Formats: sequence, C-alpha cells, structure tokens
Amino acid sequence: MWGLGLIGRTMLTFQTVLFDLDGTLVDAFTTLHRAYCHTLPLFGQAAPTIDQVRGTVGGGLEHAMGQFLPPERVAEACREHVAFTKEILLDDPKVYPGGRELVTALHAAGVKTGVLTNKIGDHARAILAHLGLALQLDLILGARDCPWRKPDAAFTAEALRRLGAEAATTCLIGDSPFDLETARAAGISCFCVTTGTHSGADLRAAGAAAVYPDLFALGAEVFGLQANGSMRARTLRYSKARSLG
Repeated sequence: MWGLGLIGRTMLTFQTVLFDLDGTLVDAFTTLHRAYCHTLPLFGQAAPTIDQVRGTVGGGLEHAMGQFLPPERVAEACREHVAFTKEILLDDPKVYPGGRELVTALHAAGVKTGVLTNKIGDHARAILAHLGLALQLDLILGARDCPWRKPDAAFTAEALRRLGAEAATTCLIGDSPFDLETARAAGISCFCVTTGTHSGADLRAAGAAAVYPDLFALGAEVFGLQANGSMRARTLRYSKARSLG
C-alpha cells in the first residue's frame, strides 16, 4: 500500500501538473461502453465491443461518435449518449492505481494540479467529486467549459491562465497521441501511461519518449514518489526534448 509524501519541495521543476482524465487518471471505459451499447442500436448499428470504444477515445464525443455513424447522425446520437451517460455516470468509474497517491502528494507539496479533458466538464467534475479527488485538484477543465478542446493550444492556455501557471513549468500526463499533440501545441512537457487507449509502441510512434505502465511507475521516475511515504529530493531535469521526443 503506497503512502506518499514529499521532501525537498523546492526541488520540483514542475510547478503545475495537468492530467488527462479517461484512460490516464480515471478508468471510465465501462461507462463509455455502456453508453455506446445503449446509443448505437438506436441508430441501426450493432453494439460495439469495449475495445472498439477504447479506440475512439481522446478527441471528444463528436469525434468518437463519428467513428461509428455518418456525419448527419452524429449530433443526435451524441445527445442520446449524453442523456444516458448522465443516468449511469457514477456507477462504474474508478481511479487508476497510483492516481490518488500521485495527486495527493503533488497537492500536498503545493504543486498546482488540474485535469484537462475533452469529457464534458460537468461530467468530469461530478466523477472526480464522487471519487474524492476534486478537492485536491485546482482546476477541472473540460468540454463546454470554454470554446476549445484538446489538442487546441488555446484550451491548454486557458487552463494555464485559470491556474496562474506558465508553460515552462507545466507538464501534462496523458495516455494518447491526442495528449502528445496537445502538449506540443502548448509548448509543455508530456509524460504518458499505457493504462488507457494506446500501447507503448503506439505512443512512441506518436513521438513520446517517456512512457510508463502506470501512474505508480511514472510518479516514481518523474516525481520521485516512493512506497515508503516520501518523495525523493531531486531536481527534475526532463527537457521538452526528452518528454516530447
């Protein structure tokens, strides 16, 4: 059982850490799968497998729905999907191993933490509150909270503006090429985990140089998190070149 603390707080290079939500910090794939299994048969399509749903995640609901339906049916299907999702939103999501510990340690250290997601912002906030993480996050920014979405640089810029943060001391933790593209566009560092939609090979092919199997491994390597309740005092010298490839 990991219990994480921090020593040498001033040694941290990253003063702000942004997390992608689905596939990175929270496993909500069962919820997503249930919503597609409800929605697509209403539009004459077979219920998808969970792997098919995983393969569409990252670019927002409209982008994902467009992988299953013709453009003229996407808007209506998205409305049905959102309505059903509201009914089951809190049934299945869970925090990925290491997620709670990493957010807790960073928050306790005075590092600004936030979630940057293409999930509807109200849904993201409800899930994170239900899972007990919302109070340890300084910002939860999602779809419909502003005019932009990942990978638009303006979306990340809005998050940094609301946090009072700077790109040079910010990193993004994600699980997909969308996250890598988001980081590149915003000029911030990016670290990836393979708990979500893409394999390590996929992420490296997309330009990632720092890929980890989960948030425990990432936390240990990038932030010095340890299982004995401490964070190693160390200066993090990950350059954008190493982080983004």
